[in-house]
Amino acid sequence: QVQLAESGGGSVETGGSLRLACQGSGYTSSSYCMGWFRQAPGKEREGVAVIASDGSTTYVDSVKGRFAISQDNAKGTLYLQMDTLKPEDSGMYYCAAGPPCNPTRRWALLKRGGTGMDSWGEGTLVTISN
Repeated sequence: QVQLAESGGGSVETGGSLRLACQGSGYTSSSYCMGWFRQAPGKEREGVAVIASDGSTTYVDSVKGRFAISQDNAKGTLYLQMDTLKPEDSGMYYCAAGPPCNPTRRWALLKRGGTGMDSWGEGTLVTISN
């Protein structure tokens, strides 16, 4: 059974940075597609970034140049480095795992807010203040 646990959320001011981590177990990270998704209060869940097992990444336009997704397969850990944070980045951040993903699938996962991913963590809250 795949289990995912996020950590690293918190409250920072605009322009600050946070690094989220997602510890996974019960799967072989080198054969999975992993991603970060977020949901603000009253809004639908949206995609943030997705990474394939070969390290290929895809980002939603709003975070390009500010966020970086990475993974340490040896540790089974997924990361999201978030810099130059904005209030609109606030929300609950979830990591998710799913079947292998090519570029087309990565874009679809982002567009659909992660629909199609098999396993989800419980989330970590990010709050960005003005």
